[in-house]
Order: sequence, then C-alpha cells, then structure tokens
Amino acid sequence: MSDTSAPQHLQRKLGARHLNMIAIGGSIGTGLFLASGSTIATAGPGGALLAYALIGIMIYFLMTSLGELATHNPSSGAFFTYGSRYVEEGFGFALGWNYWYNWAITVAFELVAVQFIMKFWFPEIAGFYWSAIFLAVIFGINAMTVKGFGESEFWFSMIKVVAIIVFIIIGIAMIVKIMLTPDVSVWSNWTKGDAPFVGGAASTGRSRHDCRILVSGH
Repeated sequence: MSDTSAPQHLQRKLGARHLNMIAIGGSIGTGLFLASGSTIATAGPGGALLAYALIGIMIYFLMTSLGELATHNPSSGAFFTYGSRYVEEGFGFALGWNYWYNWAITVAFELVAVQFIMKFWFPEIAGFYWSAIFLAVIFGINAMTVKGFGESEFWFSMIKVVAIIVFIIIGIAMIVKIMLTPDVSVWSNWTKGDAPFVGGAASTGRSRHDCRILVSGH
C-alpha cells in the first residue's frame, strides 16, 4: 500500500541569494584558472578570444532554451527528463547517464587540479593528501542539510566571484599601464611572434575545446 501522506514535492530551503550565487559561481570553473594559459598558447590571444566568444554564444542559446523548457514544464528531476519527454525515452536515459559520467570524471579532475594549486603554496606536502582532504570536504558539504549546503556554496561562490573581480581590476590596471613598466606596451602580446592567431584557424578550432573547459570548468 502506498503512503499517500508522503510529500509529493521537494522542499525548497534555498533562498534567492543562494540560487543566484550558486548559478554565478557555478559558471566559474577550475578550468578558468588552470587552462587559460594553455588555450592562449595554442591559439594566441586572438584565437582564444574568438573561440571563447563562439562557445559563450553557443552556451547562451543552450541555457536560454533550457530555461524556456523549465518554465513551460517544471520538473523536480534533472534536465534529461526533457529528453525523455520531447524526444524519446532511450535518448533521455542515455543523456542522464552521460551527464552522470561527465560529472564523475569532473570530480576526479577537480581532485587532481587541487594538487597543482596547493603544490604551488605547499610544495613539501604530497599531492594525494590534498586530494583526500578536499574529497572529504566535498562529501561533507553534500551530506549537510539543504540550508547548510546553500550557505557553504554561497560563500565558496563568493570567493570565486571576488577573485574574478580582482583579476579584472588587475587587467584594467595593466591596460592603463599602472602595473607595467613605461617602455612596455599592453598590446605587445597581440603582436609578439605569431600572435594574435597562432597557427591560424586550425589552432582556433582546437582551442574551442579548451574554451569549453574554461566555461564549464571540466
């Protein structure tokens, strides 16, 4: 016999500030801090900027379309339920497992990335210790109550947002030559070597993959 008294909807314990900051912080991935250099080295500053713009436009239309679907047909499940409903059940099944696999690999990538970051500050400590510590932190955050999870995500996302703002301020300071020596031009990196497009259109195409990493943080 089914329990008709069980709640039929998810409990909503996250406030607007939690959701907004999680959405903003979620768009700032680890790849933005670790993969930017390799992207610029592969395609040059012009190629990296073009590839990043193309991927950004693609993701904008993708997310606005997904937002329309969620508004038209709200669901307590993940987005792959729309694949089952509007395409075919097999498509939704494959989409869901592909998304799970994607994030399973992402967690491993994040645990490796934290070794590179912490190794810079603490070179004498073995990297696997940092992976174990941060794995425990990630598990602990997800094991919290919804309110505790929301608060922790809010402040962690705030750290990333503040870091990006600081980088923007430093970039502007370099453009106006506050942080450059007087004889160095801020545009020199756009004309040095094969810049702005290193390797031509082919390298720009390769850097599109790197820019997907920058956007998603995978």
